[in-house]
Amino acid sequence: MRVVVNQIVCQLSVGSKVSDAIALVNAQPPYAVAVNMNFVPKTKYAEHPLQENDQIEIIAPVTGG
Repeated sequence: MRVVVNQIVCQLSVGSKVSDAIALVNAQPPYAVAVNMNFVPKTKYAEHPLQENDQIEIIAPVTGG
């Protein structure tokens, strides 16, 4: 299925979860995840199902001032 991860079109298997998208882009902690602009808690990454054309943002914190 087609999803968009950080504005890049990707293909994942039907039935994929947020954790699959994270693994696909090899994200390194710390980060936060939103699917279709909705925050997904870390405890739900392995459970949260993805759908065709979902927009996934994996965001790393920015430090400094």
